[in-house]
Amino acid sequence: MRWTPGDRSNIEDARGASGGIGGVHLGIGGLLVLLVLSWATGTNFFALLGGGNASSSGAVGTSGQVQSTPQEEKTIDFVDAVMNDVQRTWQDLLGDRYRPTRVVIFRDSLSSGCGMAQAATGPFYCPEDSLVYLDVGFFRELADRFGAPGDFAQAYVVAHEVGHHVQHLLGMSGPSVAMELQADCFAGVWGHAASQQGRAERGEVQLDPGDAEEGLNAAAAIGDDRLQRMATGHVQPEKFTHGSSAQRVAAFTRGLDSGRPAACQSTPATTR
Repeated sequence: MRWTPGDRSNIEDARGASGGIGGVHLGIGGLLVLLVLSWATGTNFFALLGGGNASSSGAVGTSGQVQSTPQEEKTIDFVDAVMNDVQRTWQDLLGDRYRPTRVVIFRDSLSSGCGMAQAATGPFYCPEDSLVYLDVGFFRELADRFGAPGDFAQAYVVAHEVGHHVQHLLGMSGPSVAMELQADCFAGVWGHAASQQGRAERGEVQLDPGDAEEGLNAAAAIGDDRLQRMATGHVQPEKFTHGSSAQRVAAFTRGLDSGRPAACQSTPATTR
């Protein structure tokens, strides 16, 4: 991918806040293991930490000086550039109906309008405050634990969360799996726009050959069936929340090939 750093106007930097769950501080790897196990089995493994419901763990902590690395700062610049480009695409598609959002970058845990934002939950969109939440270490886990490296794999995740923002703005609702697959399709719509030639010369994000495959790999890597198989060794379709790997790849491909939000309506969802 080709991209140009911006002014971080799409970012809320909350890395100076620190916290844990139930008084226990876990690394992102440990939190992701608990998430996958809880998600796949229906058992609240967070309760074992002594905090009961993970979303009621109390105060996050105190703000402090941010310690970072050049690579981490580059990642935040990248997220800002992708957010700026994704939002510009939706502004072009929706006009006045689109209202910008931002990504809140945090470490470990942070209070959000939807309760506790935790590294274990992965990136998510909160409709209560219209913000995207992203733990700073997630992309490393995406590459190392789930086998989905590459900058467009990361961009796909960001574009997916903005897809949920679009759903919120348009008043869309439906079953969880249908909404997640539609957000994958919406991410593909942006990917289609970003694949057009001449964008880099205008300072916009532009895909390079092979980038689309990274997005498809990421979609496949975080399918419910694969996550469940990693956690328990078997698949329970009745507990799917995001769709299977094949479903996620198909939804993303639909948006990527068409570049039209209307093509994403074939993923079941209703407008209230």
